[in-house]
Amino acid sequence: MEKYHKLEEIGRGSYGVVFKALNTETGELVAVKKMIDRKYHSIKECMSLREVKSLCKVNNHPNFVKLNEVVVENNILYLVFEYMECTLFDRIRFRRNPFSETEIRNSCLQIFQGLAYMHNGVGIFHRNLKPENLLVSKDVIKIADFGQAREINAKPSYPDYVTTRWYRAPEILYARAHDSSVDMWAMGAIMFELFTLQPLF
Repeated sequence: MEKYHKLEEIGRGSYGVVFKALNTETGELVAVKKMIDRKYHSIKECMSLREVKSLCKVNNHPNFVKLNEVVVENNILYLVFEYMECTLFDRIRFRRNPFSETEIRNSCLQIFQGLAYMHNGVGIFHRNLKPENLLVSKDVIKIADFGQAREINAKPSYPDYVTTRWYRAPEILYARAHDSSVDMWAMGAIMFELFTLQPLF
């Protein structure tokens, strides 16, 4: 990790911390996700993690945040991503005037293209779609954070507690079995929020 110069912290959660960094070899800005939830012992172990496997499956699609590198150092896992300016949550929170219909259409089209590729192309669903997990730079929006992702053909029993309640589909609240339609429910709630600047639920 010597080639990455830490600039500032940009996010924090139960898994660890995300910081903005500079790749001193290329001059590229990156986002580094430092996983401190447990110890990691090898690259092979890390490449088998659900989040890393999911990111690798979507890594060449323009509507997903690009994973540049996976690093294990001193039993800590670092995921190095392309740097994006902010989250959609930030854009909504600091917005004074409503988004235009054109802006909303452009954002939603990009997210739907990503979801179509994820659901139909590689066979996974996100399960934690919310404005905080949609990254934005200028007019480009990308889906991020695959820690809750599952394969569509996996056994239909999943942990109940996933995603922020505001975007959680009823089947997650009342039953254990759910599928890729939970991402579409979340997307409907996000669309409402883009129009009103207020959460639907």
